[in-house]
Amino acid sequence: MTRVKRGTTSNKTRRTTLKAVKGYRFGRSKKERQANEAIAHAGTYSFAHRRDKKTDIRGLWQIHIGAYAKQNGLSYSKLIHMLKTKNIKLNRKILSGLVGKHPDTMQRVFASVTK
Repeated sequence: MTRVKRGTTSNKTRRTTLKAVKGYRFGRSKKERQANEAIAHAGTYSFAHRRDKKTDIRGLWQIHIGAYAKQNGLSYSKLIHMLKTKNIKLNRKILSGLVGKHPDTMQRVFASVTK
C-alpha cells in the first residue's frame, strides 16, 4: 500500500480557518487553536443574534405604528383593537410599511377603522 502524506490537507484546513478569522484581534487571527475557538463562539453568537434581530425588527414595527397612532389621537393598543373588531387583517409588518412608504393608504385604513 502506498504512503499518504497529509501535509496539503492540513495546510488547507489551517488556511481556511485563518481566512475565516481575518480581522479578529490578538492571537485569534494568528494562532490555529485560538482561531478554532473563536470560530466556534462566533457561530453560536451569530445563531442567537439572528433570532434577536427578528425580535428587534418586530419591535420597530410596533414603534412605527404606535407613533402614527399617537399623531392621529389614538394609542397603539386601541388602533390594533379597532383593526381586529373591524376585521381588517393587516399584520404589523404591512402596517409599518404603509406608515413609512404609503401614508395616504394608511390614512384610508385609519379612516375606515375610526368611523
